[in-house]
Amino acid sequence: MFIISVFMGANYQRRRRSSYSLLFSILPQIMVLILSSHLNLLFGLKYLQPRKKAGSSFKIAIFADLHFGENAWSDWGPKQDVSSLKAMSSLLHHENPDFVVYLGDVITANNVPIANASLYWDQATSPTRDRGIPWASVFGNHDDAQFVWPVEWFSKKGIPLLHYGNCSFTGTTRVELMNNQIGNDTLSFAQHGPTNLWPSISNYVLQISSSEDAEIPVAFLYFLDSGGGSYPEVISSAQAEWLKGISEDINPDCRIPEIFFWHIPSKAYHEVAPWLFFVPQPCVGSINKERVCAQEIEVGVMKVLKDRPSVQAVFVGHDHGNDWCCPYDRLWLCYARHTGYGGYGNWARGARILEIVDRPFALKSWIRMEDGFVHSHILLSSQPASPAPVFFLLVLLSVLFFAIKSFHPIGLISKAKAFISQAA
Repeated sequence: MFIISVFMGANYQRRRRSSYSLLFSILPQIMVLILSSHLNLLFGLKYLQPRKKAGSSFKIAIFADLHFGENAWSDWGPKQDVSSLKAMSSLLHHENPDFVVYLGDVITANNVPIANASLYWDQATSPTRDRGIPWASVFGNHDDAQFVWPVEWFSKKGIPLLHYGNCSFTGTTRVELMNNQIGNDTLSFAQHGPTNLWPSISNYVLQISSSEDAEIPVAFLYFLDSGGGSYPEVISSAQAEWLKGISEDINPDCRIPEIFFWHIPSKAYHEVAPWLFFVPQPCVGSINKERVCAQEIEVGVMKVLKDRPSVQAVFVGHDHGNDWCCPYDRLWLCYARHTGYGGYGNWARGARILEIVDRPFALKSWIRMEDGFVHSHILLSSQPASPAPVFFLLVLLSVLFFAIKSFHPIGLISKAKAFISQAA
């Protein structure tokens, strides 16, 4: 109304022609300004900027599989939580990120014998909140799993620590966990997501803005709930359709780079996973200790990603013994690094770090370990490199060796030893 009133003064008739001319000349600029200013309102987007205004890069630390509250009734469980707090504090000290992503399985709800598991969630996020760092999360398969009563509580000498009638305690729901994050913490950028996708909850988008202008997007961060716990381990077709729609709305020309986070790997991770115990090129990483434990089915989300040239990378957790990144079509599929001391596995703890550079755009990543060591540097905004010829040679020699050994293990080995002895 303010814009219109400018052209409706006492001299309106006398200046009508010039006013119309001015209006139509600036109308496109006005529309661009309005659309830009209200993008967050229209699509529910929140934006983030680098905390260090002088720089143009934005750094994200990914904390995966913390599993707070595991074996909460024993001495072992609380000790693991203390170790996890120390690990996160060390990682935040070394990297000082602008933002933290909690990549699912923040708690082990099926081990939490209290009615409000948010207490453990608050404990898990406390190192980030205490430093005033914004954060967000997605749900994993353990975050709202049904509590399982320990057998030892019902042994001859044992009795349950807490009584819940017929022992049907089901724990804290995803909605309750998200309500706690949104309602009690101004640093949390997590969101419920569209209610028509429930029980899938953590589906939302955040905008990384330029350090110079909050209205200029540098990248979009997409968070998806990959299920587990209270419902099947899957990103549903409804989620895929929502993702397709929202991405076309906010980034129609695929001009702005897009980065994705969810907990359980998709089936596509099977296709790219290194098949040896190490991590050969073009993959980059330090451990490949587990087979991919993927979602139950694939129902469209990867097709949406493959069809968008703006998609840079996907980051998942779930499999504690993997920390690699491998190319998939034009994008990268990456694991985080097991951060928490809860959960299985004795691999050293760490976090995947992302750095988003504004001009020119670049997506860099590395693994920071709890002790400060850094490894597995990779430029995820570049085209994947071809496998090294040396790798193919090693694979061929390995295959030949094991094939020969399988068919003629004794004869050929003894001949080889004799030949070597004569040569010596």
